[in-house]
Amino acid sequence: MNENQYLENTGPFEARYVAFLETISTLRASLHRYCARMTGSVMDGEDVVQEALFEAYRKLDKFDDSRPIKPWLFRIAHNRCIDFLRRRGVRDEADAAVALPDSYTPADPVLGTGKAVEHIVLTLPPKERACVLLKDVFDYSLEEIAELVDSTVGGVKAALNRARTKLAESSPAATSNRSVSPEMKRVMQLYVERFNRRDWDGVRELTSADARLNVAERFAGKFTDAPYFFNYDRWPWPWKLALGEVDREPVIIILRRGADTWTPHSAIRLDVVGEQVERIMDYIHCPWVIEAATTVSVGNS
Repeated sequence: MNENQYLENTGPFEARYVAFLETISTLRASLHRYCARMTGSVMDGEDVVQEALFEAYRKLDKFDDSRPIKPWLFRIAHNRCIDFLRRRGVRDEADAAVALPDSYTPADPVLGTGKAVEHIVLTLPPKERACVLLKDVFDYSLEEIAELVDSTVGGVKAALNRARTKLAESSPAATSNRSVSPEMKRVMQLYVERFNRRDWDGVRELTSADARLNVAERFAGKFTDAPYFFNYDRWPWPWKLALGEVDREPVIIILRRGADTWTPHSAIRLDVVGEQVERIMDYIHCPWVIEAATTVSVGNS
């Protein structure tokens, strides 16, 4: 399949946007890693990155080319993460608390850095979470972090100290499985079975008349307006779908055939209301979503 097929019907704006994505492709993985850890979901993180990159593209003509683009993109992504958390009803306890003085007692990141930190920071309020990720995972300077999170160096130091103390005193909590209703499980199973048979009319029967489709980095709009099945029919490597979980969230797994086995390539999320699909979020063009996940499990196809 030609991956630009989605763009052929939508004009030069989208083509320019893809060119922009190619320009910042080296930063793509880092942006997703940050947003995934801030939101607590590799798929929510991808959605936030999409919003951030689109915003950056719209503001590109106002960007000062003499400045590095990475901090600018991270600032936009950080703000979109905060917007996401606010929409989800998460309150930033650190910002609500009485401001602490700039002086502090240094605390080492006793739980280590990198992956060890990334998967436990969700116990922290958003500002502390951001500071720990940016300092202990992405190795930003205190000055750079202060600019990104709209704080001061003293405020960042205080947030880091509070965060590291909390992390040192607590053990990572086990993540519970996210429940799925019997109706949703049935619709997801039918979706997988019909998709694997290339029964496109059968898939259409599962979707509502106003169902929305978001193929990450390629298409966003009405399901009925997309060349969705056409593209899957012409995908350049063997594929099939299966029920599974990504970081304990029930999803549909896109499997790719290798030399001698099927391996998870990416995922599809469905929003189901009653017994109809209202929204499809397809991440087939974003294999890094699976790569960034902590756990991936696949059931029967």
